[in-house]
Amino acid sequence: MADTISIVSPDTPGPVGKIRLWWGAHPYGQLLLIAALALVLGLLCHNILASMHRLGMAPGLDYLWQPANFDITESLLVYQAGDSYARAIAVGLLNTLKLAVLGCLFATTLGTTLGIARLSGNLLLSRLVQAYVELIRNTPLPLQLFFWIALTQALPPTRQALQPFSSTFLSVRGIFLPWVEIGNGQSLWLLAAVLVLLAFAARAFIRRLQHPLSALGFLGLLALFPAIALAWIFVAGITFTPDLPVLQGFNIRGGITLTPEFAAMLVGLTIYYSASISESVRSGIESVNVGQWEAGRAIGLPRGRIMRLIVMPQAMRVITPLMTSSYLDLTKDTTLGILIGFTEVTAIIKTSANNTGNAVETIIVLVAVFLAVSMPTSYLINLYNRSLAKRGIIAK
Repeated sequence: MADTISIVSPDTPGPVGKIRLWWGAHPYGQLLLIAALALVLGLLCHNILASMHRLGMAPGLDYLWQPANFDITESLLVYQAGDSYARAIAVGLLNTLKLAVLGCLFATTLGTTLGIARLSGNLLLSRLVQAYVELIRNTPLPLQLFFWIALTQALPPTRQALQPFSSTFLSVRGIFLPWVEIGNGQSLWLLAAVLVLLAFAARAFIRRLQHPLSALGFLGLLALFPAIALAWIFVAGITFTPDLPVLQGFNIRGGITLTPEFAAMLVGLTIYYSASISESVRSGIESVNVGQWEAGRAIGLPRGRIMRLIVMPQAMRVITPLMTSSYLDLTKDTTLGILIGFTEVTAIIKTSANNTGNAVETIIVLVAVFLAVSMPTSYLINLYNRSLAKRGIIAK
């Protein structure tokens, strides 16, 4: 018997069609339904608050200004036990953002490389990448995080630290890397803002030109940016001093230190999501018609330039939405740091809930924090998606 497909529309007879017709033709009915839902939600919240008062619980966000009597091992802000819960949550949020931004950057770089390698003509390389992707995608992320934290705990003590590169140490206390100390660097943020504004101005200037810039004019425009940066650094007196880690006694001084928990989280998230991103890149490239490759070869372009100038811009219509999902998932999976002792915002809010007893309020704060992180990320990527549509690369 052949399968049949029924399409429900406002013209469909019966109760479903009538409801759809009423919904579309009566906007006041929609407003009435939304108001009714808001009323039900308000009554529910009122009952919850009344029950909390009856149990002697005082809901509110006043606990945020109470002293938090616990330490945080990793912090981008100056923090010590006794500071407010609000400051502790800010420290956890910065740890989450640091992990999410670096994870997205490294996962994108590795995943794009693997996705292109998967489509290479080298059969051995393609099969190795395929095996890597299948292994990583079919293994739970928590299990991978446990593996990486166990690997960091298997490193030698500080005095016998491994040194794979010059001024780089791997020990059970963490990973020590070279760094650069910046003197009088307060104006670097202003310099970055000026360069960004100049880049937008240069882009608008090039678009308004009736004729394209000559090669000499384009090189001169590019040379303007490093010239401004060097002049700014010289006038502001900004200095850059290498800070190299050195083994001194029972400790390693100098450089930048990655704690074992942060290193395990960063490596685990990078490897796990690079597998997903590589599949997104592969599917995007394969969505481009093979005739585009043949057209590029017909005009004498090498394979690398065909990929960069012809194929990848068209593949972005498939890659961009999938990348958005991967970035948001990576950001949300930073909450798994609580499994291996990384002090991100979820771990700090959980500790705050245990210490204060304000479980409902802390959960609301956690939801607000992740909405504040995820929604701007999605908005920015959608802006990029729309810019591609305006240029005709993808359909609006």
